[in-house]
Amino acid sequence: MSKVKICGLRRPEDVDAVNRSMPDFAGFVFAARSRRRVDEATAAMLKERLDGRIKAVGVFVNQELEMIAGLCQKGVIDWVQLHGDEDAGYIGRLRERCGGRIVKAIGIGGTLPPLPEGADYLLFDTASSQRGGIGKAFDWRVLKAYAGPPYFLAGGLSPANVGDALRSLAPFCVDVSSGVETDGFKDAEKIDAFVRLVRGH
Repeated sequence: MSKVKICGLRRPEDVDAVNRSMPDFAGFVFAARSRRRVDEATAAMLKERLDGRIKAVGVFVNQELEMIAGLCQKGVIDWVQLHGDEDAGYIGRLRERCGGRIVKAIGIGGTLPPLPEGADYLLFDTASSQRGGIGKAFDWRVLKAYAGPPYFLAGGLSPANVGDALRSLAPFCVDVSSGVETDGFKDAEKIDAFVRLVRGH
């Protein structure tokens, strides 16, 4: 069964919603250009409120290794998700400083690009100048011949299409953000519906 990640939590009520639905992962976005960005103090408050069975994943784009390592060491995040130009050397240095798993995001256009090395998991998202988070799906057929590390599937998922995604592919985890929002904010009912659909598949 695929795991579930709800990304882009910013408010206490967002955490309360995931605590009720119990996905496997909750994402805190630290990328500077994201409208869902949280600072360290906010993320620490949210993590303290988060059910301990849910792993907190920090989302970053080309950010200082020291800052990410600090968040790991303070227990603000459990896993790291990288959306920038981080290479195998960067990932290796980060692994030495962080005890958690590392996920490397790959933007998908019309074909599967060269895959980076060093991460525990890959994350496939729709290619964009924003490095993800645009709420649009890519052509899942691109992954039909994929044979690499376990992966997270992102990009335009919602309660309306996650069942189709899981019938087409076998991702380690499905990752959703805007697909469980209403007017730009997390919607507890949509989160619950998404989690139930994945768990019932």
